[in-house]
Amino acid sequence: MKVLVIGSGAREHALCRSLSLDPAVTALHCAPGNAGIAEAAELHPVDALDGAAVAGLARELGADLVVVGPEAPLVAGVADAVRDAGIPCFGPSKEAALLEGSKAFAKDVMAGAGVPTARSYVCTTAAEVDEALDAFGAPYVVKDDGLAAGKGVVVTGDIEQAREHARACGRVVIEEFLDGPEVSLFAVTDGETVVPLRPAQDFKRALDGDEGPNTGGMGAYSPLPWADPKLVDEVLDTVLRPTVDELRRRGTPFAGLLYAGLAITSRGVRVIEFNARFGDPETQVVLARLETPLAGVLLAAANGTLADLPPLRWSDDAAVTVVIASHNYPDTPRTGDPIVGLDAVAAHDAPHAYVLHAGTRREGDAVVSAGGRVLSVTATGADLTQARERAYTAVSRISLDGSQHRTDIAERAAE
Repeated sequence: MKVLVIGSGAREHALCRSLSLDPAVTALHCAPGNAGIAEAAELHPVDALDGAAVAGLARELGADLVVVGPEAPLVAGVADAVRDAGIPCFGPSKEAALLEGSKAFAKDVMAGAGVPTARSYVCTTAAEVDEALDAFGAPYVVKDDGLAAGKGVVVTGDIEQAREHARACGRVVIEEFLDGPEVSLFAVTDGETVVPLRPAQDFKRALDGDEGPNTGGMGAYSPLPWADPKLVDEVLDTVLRPTVDELRRRGTPFAGLLYAGLAITSRGVRVIEFNARFGDPETQVVLARLETPLAGVLLAAANGTLADLPPLRWSDDAAVTVVIASHNYPDTPRTGDPIVGLDAVAAHDAPHAYVLHAGTRREGDAVVSAGGRVLSVTATGADLTQARERAYTAVSRISLDGSQHRTDIAERAAE
């Protein structure tokens, strides 16, 4: 099977790493990719938002499956263009991807499906914003209605900061604050059958102790030893299946990766948000634990044959990923700094720890930073304590001037 992965982040590197280990994959390509993905797949320049260009590249390569990683190409309709070219594609249609592309649309779908979520208002004027903020009180939760690369949400006790974010976004969803720990649960679906993966928890705040601004994610771990063993079945029955059924009922079937961001509140499970693709950095730890070859699962979702697959197989090992970010992230990051120590991780820590690239590029013989989140250092172990130790040992071998990372990923769960 020839597979083409679209994207250039750590999520796509994780996907390429898993696909490269699948004996059914005979050729692996990625567009546009990054310095690390180049070690697992052949790279091709392409505008990931240009459906015709992506479909043309897939035809040229003779791809048997295209996997669209990021949200922006999905919302732009790239998966539709690939399918229109007669090539199986893992990723929802433009219409179904609105589940992530518009918070207001997602709320409407959840209402139709009876999915438990936070009470909310969609606001477009300053008066509506003030009314909603007053209705819910602090802490205030203000979400950009559209895509914002994981940084469109402000949770604050400062009403002026909440208003400022709303003004900057235009159309926003303002909702009640949900207490309790957060969980990410992915499910692969072909529009009818829904196959849940294993849950993970990520860390959105930039600094230790969940301090600092929201980011795209500074680390993640799986499994969740504190979670109810029945959690996955409960979310499958009350969130995932009803959402897939509702979208199919509306004539916009969702086939691809449905990501539910959940809060385990004092009143039960509530959906914080939906994403229409694998999440970053949770993908890194979930795929590290998946033993079933990945390509066949993604192809079955693309072809509508998920019901024919045997149950997924999972490792009992734990996995932890720690994100190394550039100086000044999540504000405008500094780029172009050389990254040292990648070879040392490969030499001393593999196979239990490895580095997945996000914002990197190659300059001659050097790999340099090229974005905000630069690397995801991922490790597995018999339990979270061992996985954490291996991850942070590998992190300590890497040098990137001015870089930052959290030191408490999975710490409380391990304890």
